[in-house]
Amino acid sequence: MRTRWTEWIGYAAAAWSLLYGSLGVYWWFGGAGFPFGVGDPELRGEGEDALVMSLLGWATPEVAGPVIAALGFAGALAGVAMARRWSGGPARWLLPAFAWTVAFGLTVLIQDSRALITVAYTPILVVGKLFFGWPEQAEWGDLFRLPRLNLLLCMVAGFAWALTAVAYRRAVVGGCARCGRGKGSDSALLRRWGRPAAWVAFAAPMVYCLTRWAWALGFSLGIDPEFYRAGQENGLWIAGAALATFGALGAVLTLGLFQRWGEVFPRWMIGLRGRRVPPMLAVAPATFVALLVTSAGIMYIRAVAVRGVSVSTWPLALPETLWVFWGAGLFVAAMAYRQRRRGACAECGAESEAEVRGGPFPTAAPR
Repeated sequence: MRTRWTEWIGYAAAAWSLLYGSLGVYWWFGGAGFPFGVGDPELRGEGEDALVMSLLGWATPEVAGPVIAALGFAGALAGVAMARRWSGGPARWLLPAFAWTVAFGLTVLIQDSRALITVAYTPILVVGKLFFGWPEQAEWGDLFRLPRLNLLLCMVAGFAWALTAVAYRRAVVGGCARCGRGKGSDSALLRRWGRPAAWVAFAAPMVYCLTRWAWALGFSLGIDPEFYRAGQENGLWIAGAALATFGALGAVLTLGLFQRWGEVFPRWMIGLRGRRVPPMLAVAPATFVALLVTSAGIMYIRAVAVRGVSVSTWPLALPETLWVFWGAGLFVAAMAYRQRRRGACAECGAESEAEVRGGPFPTAAPR
């Protein structure tokens, strides 16, 4: 299934769209579980600021339900059409335009920071609860709420729609279904921008990390003293520092997208040293994180644009606005890494990128 994903991904996107369109009809006629706007307790708690947190902050099932139904049923038809490679007339550009629009809407437009919070805090909560019984007041249900899980599901569906558009393009332009190489697939531009993009993805989250570490170490950075003391008492700054540490670790790993140790496991990794790193081991999580941080960064940009920023509030939101650069840089660096690591294609016979560049990948572990 992994090597033949171009053959079934359109049907998968269509099936999800049909299911979600049916849910739209269900919510439209008063069904329970509407996960957006008025059906989201966290957004309801934001009051008038709900629209700042989410573009669907004021959504109601009476209005959003029929829209979801229409888009879902249209998506089911479009997904099947793209899976069957319909390319006559305007379908050749209308279908991929629809797919990319849906992909952007699901992965970025309707998202907010909670998808990132859910993913990022899961390992922290697992380690804290299992080994330290901390934080005492936090429960699993506080993190894994239905609207948050719905956002994650929508993000995965959006990624499926993006892959559907990629598979369709490969088919209609005559590219290889398995590797994508063919007409218009030159990767010179990606190779050129891969290294600078990785450095951007490394630097952008560090501003956030520095502010969170400073709070944990006792530096308030000018935020409201009462709010800062409350955060010290309930362990908020420690949790933020732990999250920042994960972010910094991810930033360092980003540099492996153009370093030798990103292609071959180093000597200190016993049992793996000297072996080549599977490309998707880096590309898949990097792409997912890029989507998470980009959507969260857009939310913070929206918040800063509406609420403004002051000396006492800048550490709370301004560093996160740089996350859009983090996400964009990480995505470009991951795609450049994928292009560079492509081997020879067993289906179309295209040479590996290393052979095209005039040299094989390293096979010995770096010192």
